[in-house]
Amino acid sequence: MAVKRPTLEQLQDVALSLGIHLSEQQAGSYLELLQPNFDAYDLVDSLPDYVPVVKYPRTPGYRPSGEENKYGAWYTKSTIKGAARGKLAGKTVAIKDNVCVAGVQMMNGASTLEGYVPNIDATVVTRLLDAGATILGKSVCECFCFSGGSHTSASGPVHNPRRMGYSAGGSSSGSAALVACGEVDLAIGGDQGGSVRIPAAYCGIYGMKPSHGLVPYTGIMPIELTIDHTGPITANVTDNALMLEVLAGPDGLDPRQHAGRESQPYSELMKAGVKGLKIGIVTEGFGWPNSMPALDAQVRKAAERFSKLGAKVSEVSVPMHRMGLAIWLPVAAEGATQQMMKDNGHGFNWKGLYVTSMVDWHAGWKARADELSDPLKLTMVLGEYFIKHYRGHFYAKAQNLTRQLTEAYDDALKDFDLLLMPTLPITATKLPAPGASIEEIVGRAFEMVANTAPFDSTGHPAMSIPCGLVDGLPVGMMLVGRRYEEATIYRGAYAFEQAGDWEQV
Repeated sequence: MAVKRPTLEQLQDVALSLGIHLSEQQAGSYLELLQPNFDAYDLVDSLPDYVPVVKYPRTPGYRPSGEENKYGAWYTKSTIKGAARGKLAGKTVAIKDNVCVAGVQMMNGASTLEGYVPNIDATVVTRLLDAGATILGKSVCECFCFSGGSHTSASGPVHNPRRMGYSAGGSSSGSAALVACGEVDLAIGGDQGGSVRIPAAYCGIYGMKPSHGLVPYTGIMPIELTIDHTGPITANVTDNALMLEVLAGPDGLDPRQHAGRESQPYSELMKAGVKGLKIGIVTEGFGWPNSMPALDAQVRKAAERFSKLGAKVSEVSVPMHRMGLAIWLPVAAEGATQQMMKDNGHGFNWKGLYVTSMVDWHAGWKARADELSDPLKLTMVLGEYFIKHYRGHFYAKAQNLTRQLTEAYDDALKDFDLLLMPTLPITATKLPAPGASIEEIVGRAFEMVANTAPFDSTGHPAMSIPCGLVDGLPVGMMLVGRRYEEATIYRGAYAFEQAGDWEQV
């Protein structure tokens, strides 16, 4: 199908949007000069898109309801059987609904994307199936993944399996809930501000945000290239390590994978124990204005277990950690507004796999923007204000400051093998009631990200592990390592897990 040629008036309008004033005569000359270029577009349009082959059969699936979806965590159920053998043979998995699964509907938590059916499998989906896993369906996620709570998806809230009516965390809300209630063994999560670690902490399970670029983001709806991460959510450390072994490594299609780091045998390396490891308790990770004193105390108590296991545990100060959330904000707000929304999810200026079907479908969001969640709309208004009035200055400066923040953590990690702090300052909160105020809806979306978001900016690996209870709700302890040293984090997490029931710490 030939691309539509512009009229003279359309060409003048386009030029004027760029500050270029064309007379009717000039526009006529431009239009004639552009004809060979339009012919080139016709040729591109006539060629088949060059996308990966879908290897495993599946059905479109269905939307479960009632007792089959007790926690509101399933978006679509569709069984896809992987290879007969592999590291994950016999394991079941849920795929976060911002991840492309060919032939299965994807909504990414937003009514504006509802009805979209991807034509490819994301790299992580193919790798899970190649390793023998069985996919059971797509898990609910928050509206375009812009909430740390579990109340913004257009499909409805996701409940915490440990306490109905309470948040399961976000944005990988359904993934965490399905693992926590035992309906799947494994789940894929995404993390741009804490969206793997937040729901893991709220639900009392294990969530790893790998180093930036270790796991290919190919075929997953982006938020912002420099903070996009995806990783495993599981009920135990061994499954988490095995899953990362399968997911990690370059695919040649994701520009985030600038280092080209390969996977490692994490499930074996984790068994080395923690004797002699130096673990720094980050002072600035505690005592936030909304921190629960009992939660801070529980994390410090849990850290003592590492001392008993032979690690050298001591306090360390990283003053710049207190600035991390502010540095992350312009990148997340302006970057997401530009790339995820205005540039229809993919943007420009990078090489790799573009999911053109997603670009086309997502392009209609602007006509229905009022349907988006308040946390996302508020962020977009913020981002657009600074893009329009400050020309991206603060985005650029925040990226520069990210290098300084990275150096601050790297300096601490010269003296310590791991950094330790609470994953979140609070335990799971009540879901906002129907008709809740905008203030409550937005507050519940962003109230917990102070410790998690900075490591999305710097790209350090960080894992939430459950380490006790406060008033019957799980507490998450976060371990942070040097970039691409996930094995050291797994050593700490596995030793802690094997030392005894985390609920009894």
